[in-house]
Amino acid sequence: MGGLTAEAVALLDRPVWSSLTTAHADLAQGGALALRYHPEVNVFVSPADHGGEALAAAAALVAPGDRAYIVQAEPAPELPGLTAVLRRPLVQMVFAGPLPAGEPDAAITPLDESDADEMLALATLQQPGPFRRETRRMGRFVGVKRDGRLAAMAGERFHFPGFCELSGVCTHPDFGGERLGTRLSTHVTRAILERGETPFLHAWTDNHGAIALYERLGYRIRRELNVAIFERG
Repeated sequence: MGGLTAEAVALLDRPVWSSLTTAHADLAQGGALALRYHPEVNVFVSPADHGGEALAAAAALVAPGDRAYIVQAEPAPELPGLTAVLRRPLVQMVFAGPLPAGEPDAAITPLDESDADEMLALATLQQPGPFRRETRRMGRFVGVKRDGRLAAMAGERFHFPGFCELSGVCTHPDFGGERLGTRLSTHVTRAILERGETPFLHAWTDNHGAIALYERLGYRIRRELNVAIFERG
């Protein structure tokens, strides 16, 4: 995908490290060699580089019984003492426009601490990506409620200079057919653009339906990234 500076490419190629060293530094645990999100926030970890000290430091941030996700352009190396339980490619998509025209959606409302349990329950049911009770602290989340129930939500995840990720898009099966995911994705995309930042997102390479949807919203595939999931027994 053309038009990106070398600095932007470097940030996008390592979204976890880029976020934890900038906008999400207050959510970070670790040090100069490796960082991860606090476990109650999310499962993503990143070594500073692929040297032995950095990999050992990244592994040390993963507690027994926990999981760690590495997301980056380069294939993730092994982490000492941990077992890789999944390696899988995904696509990174960056907004190129134009956003479909439309009026503000009055049904969409901000979500906050009072919604945390219901947000976690919906994410656990629909699996939009790693999600923990405090994941909402990674960015702004919005939702649509029906009769007091959270019917659908979407929000922001990785965030670094010039860029913010659309993530956590999911709809409860009881409320399918209303295009809530599309409406929420449009809303979040527009909000990021209005702040002067470029939206981006990630999707599994074989999730053709989601990729096609986001292309209709103005996103374009930039490149494939690699995901590795590690566990400590």
